[in-house]
Amino acid sequence: MRVTMIGTGYVGLVSGVCFSEFGFDVTCVDIDEAKIAKLKKLQSPIYEPGLDDLIARNHEAGHLTFTTDFDAAVAEADVVFIAVGTPSRRGDGEADLSYVFEAARRIAHAMRPETVVVIKSTVVVGTCRKVHEIIEAERPDVPFSICSNPEFLREGSAIEDFMRPDRVIVGVEDERGEKALRQLYRPLYLRETPIVVTTLENAEITKYAANAFLAMKITFINEIANLCEKVGGDVQQVASGIGLDNRIGGKFLHAGPGYGGSCFPKDTNAFAATGRNNGAPQLLVEATIAVNDARKRDMADRILEALGPNPAGKTVGVLGIAFKPNTDDVRDAPSLVIVPRLVGAGVRVRAHDPEAREQAERLLPGMEWCDQPYEVTEGADAVAVLTEWNIYRGLDLKRMADKMAGDTVVDLRNIYRPEDVVEAGLNYISIGKKAYGADT
Repeated sequence: MRVTMIGTGYVGLVSGVCFSEFGFDVTCVDIDEAKIAKLKKLQSPIYEPGLDDLIARNHEAGHLTFTTDFDAAVAEADVVFIAVGTPSRRGDGEADLSYVFEAARRIAHAMRPETVVVIKSTVVVGTCRKVHEIIEAERPDVPFSICSNPEFLREGSAIEDFMRPDRVIVGVEDERGEKALRQLYRPLYLRETPIVVTTLENAEITKYAANAFLAMKITFINEIANLCEKVGGDVQQVASGIGLDNRIGGKFLHAGPGYGGSCFPKDTNAFAATGRNNGAPQLLVEATIAVNDARKRDMADRILEALGPNPAGKTVGVLGIAFKPNTDDVRDAPSLVIVPRLVGAGVRVRAHDPEAREQAERLLPGMEWCDQPYEVTEGADAVAVLTEWNIYRGLDLKRMADKMAGDTVVDLRNIYRPEDVVEAGLNYISIGKKAYGADT
């Protein structure tokens, strides 16, 4: 079975490469000539651990090719995945589906009879039906199938998530589509991965509901962290205590500066808009969005407070710019709110990130970049941890203290033990705990 993946963004590229690892012949298509040229050189345009190796291995095995020739790739395929972007629309927060609909129109003109068209892009409920209408209007006499197959990939561990998922969601409306997707995911079925076959609408809602719930979980523990700081609690111990309840679980109970990335911000906005448009307001999701937006601003203010009453002219060293470790993605990262707020207050900001500089440099004017983590600390009045990269966990805190002009660490990811920071002669401000150090 031949597979064509339209879109070589995060979802499309990882999914296409992983299907080729299953042994299927996969062609990845994109209109971005520079991106395809890079992929033909076996260089991934995104940072994802292990992806470069999979690209090289499967290309050399003849299972994986890259092209800008949309029509030829679709014409040769048995299954065509749409994995283009669905960014938030300016003004109302709804998902911009224009790329999905344009792909559908082009597929209609190039596909052969009985092609299975699968929407892997994150789309609001009703989109698959609309895509079906678009293709049918363009080619009314050509039989085809439409399916929904949402992704649940975490950046930084996407390959593992694809190869060993908790479940696979398949929305179908005919036997041909179900059969094709069962065949594609057969390697996972042999590992006893649950494959949930349902309707198109259920599959579409499941994707948004899952992301909204996880975003709420993050926001919930951040609210608990605020309470812990006021009453002398420790959010990490509280999270451990509630996470051991199997009905709750410990994942996504890590307090921090708020969620970001390519999925949660746009998906919660789109899900909330869908609720409003259909007369079923998602009030918990609406509150989650508002609290998370405020959270990022509050974290910037927390750093400013650590600098004292007159922060202008002082220096903050920032460790981490990406929204999470093991990715270069800075979309809606807390850093994009925190750093400009610091710069706007007259603070000199010096930052390091192992992977995100290329993506973030144009988005954060006025910030200085450092090549090594310890450079960030030189002359800093305070050091702030924004991303929990492993490289920062093992820093020599005494060496860091010796390089700093001030004596405060603002750890927005709780990666250090308070006693270790205090032992190095530093004051320690973390999330969901009391402050520690000589000044407290």
